[in-house]
Amino acid sequence: MTGQFEEAVRPWGSYIVLDDTAADHKVKRMTVSPGQRLSYQSHARRSEHWIIVSGVADVIVDDVEHRLEPGDSIDIPVGARHRCTNLGTVDVIFVEVQRGDYFGEDDIVRYEDDYGRTG
Repeated sequence: MTGQFEEAVRPWGSYIVLDDTAADHKVKRMTVSPGQRLSYQSHARRSEHWIIVSGVADVIVDDVEHRLEPGDSIDIPVGARHRCTNLGTVDVIFVEVQRGDYFGEDDIVRYEDDYGRTG
């Protein structure tokens, strides 16, 4: 992608930080590739709100499954275990709005990860 946003590539897809200028929130555009999923994880210092833009997402929040389609959204409270899985054949794209007092990647506790990552 060109422009002011830098893409971070991950084993499951990629993300682009759209806004990281405020002390109380951060906004990302997440892309989950077909057949991939995020780690089952939680955060101690932030909540998240996901808005599905394209694709069909299988989202788990504290062991409850949700099927989300474009236009759907879901809230992930601080400390909730969560994961997004793409079971389809096109990218799942969602906007992630993080709210809290810290947004570093080291605020991730992973319970399950398909790619051998810990933390």
